Amino acid sequence: MNRRQIWRHFDYWLFGAVVLLSVFGIAMIRSAIAGNELLAGLVMRQAIYVGIGLVFMLLVASMDYHFWESLSRTIYIITVIALIGIYILGEALFGSARWFDTGVIFIQPSEIAKIALVMILANYFAKTVDDERNLVWVGKSFLLALGVIVWILLQPNLSMSIVMLVIWFSMLWISGLPAKLQALFAIGGLGAVVAAFPFLENYQQQRILDFIIKDENARHGNTYNVEQALITIGSGGWFGMGYGQGTQVQLHFLRVRHTDFIFSAIAEEFGFIGTILIIGLLVFIILRCFRVAQNAHDRFGAMLAYGVGVIMFFQTAVNIGVNLNLIPVTGLTLPFVSYGGSSLISLVLGIGLVESVAAYSKPLEF
Repeated sequence: MNRRQIWRHFDYWLFGAVVLLSVFGIAMIRSAIAGNELLAGLVMRQAIYVGIGLVFMLLVASMDYHFWESLSRTIYIITVIALIGIYILGEALFGSARWFDTGVIFIQPSEIAKIALVMILANYFAKTVDDERNLVWVGKSFLLALGVIVWILLQPNLSMSIVMLVIWFSMLWISGLPAKLQALFAIGGLGAVVAAFPFLENYQQQRILDFIIKDENARHGNTYNVEQALITIGSGGWFGMGYGQGTQVQLHFLRVRHTDFIFSAIAEEFGFIGTILIIGLLVFIILRCFRVAQNAHDRFGAMLAYGVGVIMFFQTAVNIGVNLNLIPVTGLTLPFVSYGGSSLISLVLGIGLVESVAAYSKPLEF
């Protein structure tokens, strides 16, 4: 396929939605950190991340996605080595760490690991499409996921470990997991959640307990943050207070408003209507990924697009769920909107892979 055909099949609707959300995210970060001199540089930094990310997206999209199939194992191994490295260096230098400091930007390997896991699982499920769906088939795929989950858990980073498990199980399910094994996993999963609680870090246990047992007098911590988020959302009403005019945001009652709770900031400044529009854009991106998966020429391409769509869906659902106090605080970003370089880069790389699958498949009929 020549270059002209690639860009003819390029999904400009998907690209446009990602650009729109990313630019909106920069604007919301600017509003969220207004008046905080210590965070003033984050706006320009996020703008740079967006620019770099979009360049990478277009570069990945222009390349045949089968190229990444041949490199998926190598990328997976490098990712595991990076996760081991951050664990060892983090323990030796800081006690716990999730980032590499390059001197220019901080790189969080666990964010890149999401895309690496999607690639290696897509490769595995594509190559075993005719294999019997038994526990051996399941176990081999789980070992691939476990290779990254173990090192992320040791950081410790429970929320990202759960993301990896969701990616693995979703791709396993779409690959044809038998009903009897689905029931087995459902029962086993519930048991594992209960059994794992005593082994969680103290702050992780506290997040869950704060969600179950509310402290109405709390003036700090997760309970206070969520209560302020709910107040912030409620104060926005139908149409919001206007950009940069939200009292909860501008008076800094809402904490981590440029990352975990940026959805609440959007609700206060743009109201219910504004949040519906943002959710609509995110849903459009997710459905577009699944549409590309359905339209893909082969199993590997379909699994790539599906895996990226799962990441978008889960992060969106969890972030909004935390802001609405439907689930415990996790720390997952709102895709393309929250501040975070590694998260943004990993997501746009994922979209680049989806665009590559779209470019090398038959054109989408909107």
